[in-house]
Amino acid sequence: IGGLRIAVAAGPCAVESREQITEAALQVRKSGAVLLRGGAYKPRTSPYAFQGLGEEGLRYLKEAGEAAGLPVTSEIVAAEHISMMKDYVDVFQIGARNMQNFELLKRVGDAGKPVILKRGLAATVEEWLMAAEYLLSRGLEQVILCERGIRTFETSTRNTLDLSAIPVVKKVCHLPIIVDPSHATGLREKVLPMALAAVAAGADGLIVEVHPNPDKALSDGPQSLYPDQFEKLMRDVEALAPVLGKEVARIPFPVYSVPRISTGVDDTAGGAPSPGGRAAEAGISVAFQGERGAYSEMALKLYFHEDIARVEPCPAFQDVFEMVLKGAVTFGILPLENSLTGSIHENYDLLLQYPDIKIVGEQKLRIEHNLIGLPGASLDGIRKVFSHPQGLAQCSVFLDRYPAWERVPFYDTAGSVAHIAREKNPGFAAIASAGAARVHGLSVFKEGIETNPRNYTRFTVITLQEYPDPPEPDKASLVFSVPDKAGSLFMILRVLADKSINMKKLESRPILGKPWEYMFYVDVEYPADSRSFTEAVEAMQSLSEDFRVLGVYRS
Repeated sequence: IGGLRIAVAAGPCAVESREQITEAALQVRKSGAVLLRGGAYKPRTSPYAFQGLGEEGLRYLKEAGEAAGLPVTSEIVAAEHISMMKDYVDVFQIGARNMQNFELLKRVGDAGKPVILKRGLAATVEEWLMAAEYLLSRGLEQVILCERGIRTFETSTRNTLDLSAIPVVKKVCHLPIIVDPSHATGLREKVLPMALAAVAAGADGLIVEVHPNPDKALSDGPQSLYPDQFEKLMRDVEALAPVLGKEVARIPFPVYSVPRISTGVDDTAGGAPSPGGRAAEAGISVAFQGERGAYSEMALKLYFHEDIARVEPCPAFQDVFEMVLKGAVTFGILPLENSLTGSIHENYDLLLQYPDIKIVGEQKLRIEHNLIGLPGASLDGIRKVFSHPQGLAQCSVFLDRYPAWERVPFYDTAGSVAHIAREKNPGFAAIASAGAARVHGLSVFKEGIETNPRNYTRFTVITLQEYPDPPEPDKASLVFSVPDKAGSLFMILRVLADKSINMKKLESRPILGKPWEYMFYVDVEYPADSRSFTEAVEAMQSLSEDFRVLGVYRS
């Protein structure tokens, strides 16, 4: 939890039965949660309210987590429960009422398990952080802060959600912070907007109450989301994440290994990304085009684990394909399409030229351009601005304010930063990512100078053909050519319509060496029934002159 990913925990307020928590676990896992929540000991204001099932509830919670492949978290209310609970839960949760139960904090800190520490009902940020220090001082490093609203004079919501605490905490503390919009608002219809607001404010994750049947919940039903509402929330968070330069965290479905390759380094720690490509074990290597700090490198750090063993910058796109083909790296990542300028045709052509290369995933990245220069230099002294031609074009409105600046096209955005770092000329500036500035020790003079902020690039992840398809793909990429006769393209596309397979993109490219003949690239939604896809592929093959599945993957 933390870094470039947004982690979402979800589940009912309380474990009510084996059936209820199992159903909830499977539903939230399917929608994208990475942690299952459920209370077994419920500190309630009224002694007559449902207090939880105790150890029996923890047993059901653990069983449900194992069935769904999710770690679990539950609130601990008494120190004497630690030895029993640690066998059931993966993450302890300290509730708002116990935030300053210092003896409990000490004992839980000694247990060594990760802890979610909720902010107290009327605690200041300083008091909250000092409570976290009780855990940290016992040697516990995995502490997650949770903002869940504080008590104020306002009564229109259950509590007042203090979203300003997120940037305040992030400035003074290294700990990740998640937000609980369910307890903060107490109202189901307020959970979704406040959850998105929390993500926009910089939260590292959410913890949300989701119940299979909230109307019959024994605890907190009015604030619990229906499963379909939670699914919408996850889709909305996924749409918002690229704007913030983040990615929604995913847990892999059944793990499978990558093909073994000779990299010249120890491969014993090799692993694979999840079917969605959202995690990778240490030991893999990834090639990208450009210099360190390029947007491609930012994309691969979102797609893979941030601590991947090795990244390999390459001068050209074709070099990335060659590195993968020769086994010098496990994966490659390449830009395929930009929301403003369209497809990167060179990479579409390369996918056709390398039949042993397969697409295994994709990553969308918001492209945020920055004006970068030498430390201590100023805007007044700039004479030349270097960047890729697209970078210069996408920042034209900003650059028009400075007509005296010479715009110098460069082969790569991050490469332009490396260039001015080598030249050490205070009159030189570059347009590139903030990451490129950090890599080369330069300063960002101006952030977000792109003309259109809706600037996204879709990257594709490639590897060798023998890499297996994921268990639950949601997208497939195809390429084919058709006979030169009337209706041939219509006939092959009608197969998709007949099988109710949604086409996401259709692109034509000239066939090298065959003037006026074309290959067609198609992206489709992978259907829930894999047989429909298999039958569609067989039918399309029979109608085409050349046909290939470029990849089946989770987008």
